[in-house]
Amino acid sequence: MVGRRRCRPRDHLKDSGAVPVNADAIGKTYPVTTYAVGREKVREYAHAVGETNQLYLNVEAARAAGYADVVAPPMFAVVYQGRAITPALFDPEVGIDFPRMLHGGQEFRWGEVVVAGDEIETTTSVKDISTRGGMNFYVFETDSRNQRGEIVCTGLWTNIVREG
Repeated sequence: MVGRRRCRPRDHLKDSGAVPVNADAIGKTYPVTTYAVGREKVREYAHAVGETNQLYLNVEAARAAGYADVVAPPMFAVVYQGRAITPALFDPEVGIDFPRMLHGGQEFRWGEVVVAGDEIETTTSVKDISTRGGMNFYVFETDSRNQRGEIVCTGLWTNIVREG
C-alpha cells in the first residue's frame, strides 16, 4: 500500500541472541591502528563542526603560531580513535548485543597537539565489563600516540546494553 508502513512485531528484539556478560575479556588489547593525519581531512572536519579558528583551516596561520601545519580540533580524536575501537566492539569474546546497545558516553584526556602530517597509532583495550541495574556496561580505553611516541589523546568509550 502506498503511504503505509508494514508493522513489525513489537517483540522484534526478543530473539536477538543475547550473549551473557563475559568479564574474562577485561584487559584484552587489540592490534595497533595507524592513522595518517591529512591537511584536507582536518579542514573538512573543522568545517563540518563549524570551527572558524584559523589554526584548523589555514596553514599560514598555523605556522605563524608555531605549528608545522594545520592543527586538528581536539574532537578530531574521534576520527583516529573511532577506527581503532571498532574491532573491540565487534569482538565475539566481548559479546555486545547490538540491537540493545546504547551510547553511554565518551571521555577524553588530551596530550600533545595533533597537526596535519602526524601519524597517530592507537591501541584499544577492554577497560571494564560490568552489570548494574539490569544493564551491561562495556568500557573501552583508547591510547593514541604520535610518531614521536607522545600521548595525544586517551579516550574512555562507554556502551550500555539494556536487558531484553
